Amino acid sequence: MANLTYIHSDEARKDWLIRPITYQMGNIGSEVSRSLKWNTKNQTRASKAIDRALELFDFTIEANLKNHARLTEILKAREEFCDYFFGNNSWRTDPAKMQKYYDQFAIMEQLHP
Repeated sequence: MANLTYIHSDEARKDWLIRPITYQMGNIGSEVSRSLKWNTKNQTRASKAIDRALELFDFTIEANLKNHARLTEILKAREEFCDYFFGNNSWRTDPAKMQKYYDQFAIMEQLHP
């Protein structure tokens, strides 16, 4: 099996796995926001933000493997993100609505850390 190289440190990954879902999805939302912001302005920055978002999605999936309902939601969000940036946007995703979805998690995390 090949060794994976993470963007985030192993310590950050371990910390991520014990964080609440609001923290995880809110922080994914930060990378989604950066991805959207740079998508038409600077492809290098956009690509880096997309990579970080995907890694955080993967960490979040790993952290929530035992919660079927939550896992389903995370996988759908990741699929929509990938379809928007890499596919043909068959979900017809509106960037503002996608950002609003993630903002709700950030707000919940601020209200109930």
